[in-house]
Amino acid sequence: MIKEVKLPEVSDNVETGDVVKILVSVGDKIKIDQPVIELETDKAMFEVPSTEEGTVKEINVKEGQSIKIGSVILKLESNGSENKKETETITEKKDEVKEENKSADILKSEPTAENKSVLSEKKVEEKAESPAILRSEDPVPYHAKQESAPATPSVRRLARELGVEIDRVSGSGQGGRIMEEDVKNFVKSKMTSPDKGIFVSARSLPDFGKWGEVEIQPMSKVRVITAESMANAWSAIPMVTQSDKADITGLEEFRKKYSKSVEEKGGHLTITSMLVKVCSEALNKFPQFNSSIDANKKEIVLKKYFNIGIAVDTDRGLLVPVIKNTDKKSITEISAELNSFAEKARTKKITPDEMDGGNFTISNLGGIGGTHFNPIVYSPQVAILGVSRGSREAVYINGTFEPRMMLPLSLTYDHRIIDGADAARFLRWIAETLENPMMMNL
Repeated sequence: MIKEVKLPEVSDNVETGDVVKILVSVGDKIKIDQPVIELETDKAMFEVPSTEEGTVKEINVKEGQSIKIGSVILKLESNGSENKKETETITEKKDEVKEENKSADILKSEPTAENKSVLSEKKVEEKAESPAILRSEDPVPYHAKQESAPATPSVRRLARELGVEIDRVSGSGQGGRIMEEDVKNFVKSKMTSPDKGIFVSARSLPDFGKWGEVEIQPMSKVRVITAESMANAWSAIPMVTQSDKADITGLEEFRKKYSKSVEEKGGHLTITSMLVKVCSEALNKFPQFNSSIDANKKEIVLKKYFNIGIAVDTDRGLLVPVIKNTDKKSITEISAELNSFAEKARTKKITPDEMDGGNFTISNLGGIGGTHFNPIVYSPQVAILGVSRGSREAVYINGTFEPRMMLPLSLTYDHRIIDGADAARFLRWIAETLENPMMMNL
């Protein structure tokens, strides 16, 4: 009996993926749940397991090929018995594969590497908020082939500020001159167009090879999505960064004291795992940080659940796995989940579902170094916390200087919904909670 192994539904809003690697050969005997291909989607790379068992008779995909949900991956010859995975089992397997998240960096040092935003992925409606919007396939106005579009320096400056390729704007002035209103109308028309997207320059790059040797590398799907997400966020969100420092001298002692106990339960007690819990409580106390803006409806969406993403640096690019329901988990449970995510990241099993649903993101670069950075908000979230490397500093306390371990924190927020005073209070609350570790629930 010949049976087909098809690409199952891997996540909501994911319809296609690229075959990175074929893991079986014709003639191989495979079992149910055995990985058959490595697939890369917009947000993750993971192994796809077989839903049948038998001998591989035909492989219907090639490495580098883009395939859709339901596409036949391979055909098997079985002994005639029905081995098809039942719906529940497939669902179970999807949950299993999902557990991948987290990167080796998360547990390497003080976890995490920056990803801002990563990772994550943008839905069409989220992209709609970007003001810079011209695709290279848009029709070219008559003057686009001229050396320079007719426009004054002030109009050109406005176009640059809005991210518009001025050569692609039609002018209404005398002789086709581009007026300020033409640029604004161009942006408005693109914002209401069904084909909205980030700005893609129509201009070609120079031939860099004439100055020396170059190497061309195609962008991975993860890198493309990261680029689009970051460009969209940068264009659409007015961001401000608030900085502060937390005295974590006592927290470090607390961490060392209970580290072994947490390890026995499958986790690693790190600054990141404790920050996840602290930020979860902060979001509960300051609800505007646990929201999203619907610009089209002019509404604020306040979320009553707490899911926190961890920006992770991987060999495939920046990813943001999400720990769900952090308000209902202890630091020990969160630590164990982070540990599990790290292992899954190493074995390339992150699924899109595991990176969906985040309300707030933490990007910890402390394991690498640096004293400060400004993370980019991961839209449609409204804030992200950046963590740099802690260091000992002389702090003036009760008339004398004492050596204290100070942790730099950077909170970038969406100024459309969060005011500076609220951001300062939010970050100070986090710092003061870190400075009182005995109040934490392990």
